[in-house]
Amino acid sequence: MEKKQQKEKNNIVSFIPDGEYYFNKAIKALEKDQMDRAYKYMKRAAELSPDDAHVLMHYGLLEMNAQNFEKAYELIHTAYCMEPDEPEHVYYLAEVSGYLGLMNDAKKYAEKYLELEPDGYYAWEAKEIIDYVHFEQNEIDDFDEEDSFEQIIMQEKARRLMEEKQFHEAIEVLENLVDQYPELWPAYNNLSLAYFYVGDLEQSKAILNHVLRENVGNLHALCNLTIIAYYEKDEPALHYLVDVLKKVHPFDFDSRYKLGATLALIGEYDLAYKWLHSMSKLMMPNDPGFYFWLSQAAYFSNHVKEAERAWEMLTQLDPSKNGMEPWRHIKRKELSEIPTLDQNRDYIIKKISSNYSAHRMFGFFLLGKSAFKQEIISHPKLIDLSKYNGLEKLCLAYALNHQFNMNNKVEKNFIRLIAVAEELFNNVEALTLEIQHLFQMWFVLSEKAFLNGYEFKNVKALTAAVEYMYYSTVSSKKITKKQFAEKYGITVSTLTKYVDQLLEFLPFNEE
Repeated sequence: MEKKQQKEKNNIVSFIPDGEYYFNKAIKALEKDQMDRAYKYMKRAAELSPDDAHVLMHYGLLEMNAQNFEKAYELIHTAYCMEPDEPEHVYYLAEVSGYLGLMNDAKKYAEKYLELEPDGYYAWEAKEIIDYVHFEQNEIDDFDEEDSFEQIIMQEKARRLMEEKQFHEAIEVLENLVDQYPELWPAYNNLSLAYFYVGDLEQSKAILNHVLRENVGNLHALCNLTIIAYYEKDEPALHYLVDVLKKVHPFDFDSRYKLGATLALIGEYDLAYKWLHSMSKLMMPNDPGFYFWLSQAAYFSNHVKEAERAWEMLTQLDPSKNGMEPWRHIKRKELSEIPTLDQNRDYIIKKISSNYSAHRMFGFFLLGKSAFKQEIISHPKLIDLSKYNGLEKLCLAYALNHQFNMNNKVEKNFIRLIAVAEELFNNVEALTLEIQHLFQMWFVLSEKAFLNGYEFKNVKALTAAVEYMYYSTVSSKKITKKQFAEKYGITVSTLTKYVDQLLEFLPFNEE
């Protein structure tokens, strides 16, 4: 019996997972796009096989994908030291050097890759790295030339004019600039934006297409065309351009910024976050716009803490943005489960473009709570002050966080009017299509009341009154004044008083 047990014991094969085992599991996880699992397995593989250059290089690629560039450099450089003539190690060392701003090293390793494999898999990318470094060095070398100063001065003048919304004047400056320097592509891109802002979209697109014909792959032109397609709802063009942008791997920070901001604007938040976050890892841009787009991309790709940190940086640079977070009015439940009107871009545009004043008022109310606010107000045609009456302009000002003067009777009445809408908003689980008519009813009533000098003195009572009027009309259940009076902490007689007052402003009372 003892001999049999000893024989069975000797037949047992001991299995202790090694680095190769975890490396293969990591590769399988990558094939299934299971990045977290792949990272965990690859890290374990590197721990068990610290002398395996192939494992270290792949671990470095995962760190680079996570924008942990310093760690990626350490791993890839270690792999390179072990196998200095392995082309893949050399190329990725060039790439990660570029991400860290080590331009001379990036160029050196890219050139070495081309010596090892002139027609290799990464030959085109290596040449791009070399060309970019040459471009940057030439920019510095040429800085003292007279033409460079003239270009800088004229472009700065155009930029200032555009910031001051003097777009026609900016167009004149930029047209002269591209006449003198027909290959100054940034000037063309700015010119296309100026035409975009004056509403000449065809001319804007024509300029961008010219840039792409003469300077193939110009990222800023591709991004600007993408934004125009998004605004115009040109779905075929947008789909094509987004596919192109998803394949772009920008090397310099300016291109990453442009790509990230563009992707954030059109709602491609995950990829936008990738590029914008990669910048924040290595530099601290003194640019409020950068932190705006980073915070928005981070929040809507579920990096909430990062979004809050970015917004804190923004408010340090621009204190006026305090309390204006794009997600300020978004309830997490709404974001993940219920489609709400305040986050429905097309619905808001439809409302603010309506022929009816009360609809536009409602649209501006939604705009103030929407993550799409910056996009919509930046559009050259969606907001037209010449079409709005005084009350609508007050609604728009409120959406844009204007500070009102409570000593001014008109503004005081408006703030009370909008306070009722805020009470309604705070007392609904989500502002959905089913509940839109409650808000629309309030803006119809309040518009007429405001124009008749009504003072909206009791916000709670008015909120209770409009809710009672709405639900007693649309609900098949028995609706009582008592339940709404109790909900808002007022008496039934007070509720009745304000219901009677609002009835005077119903549209059918007009002769």
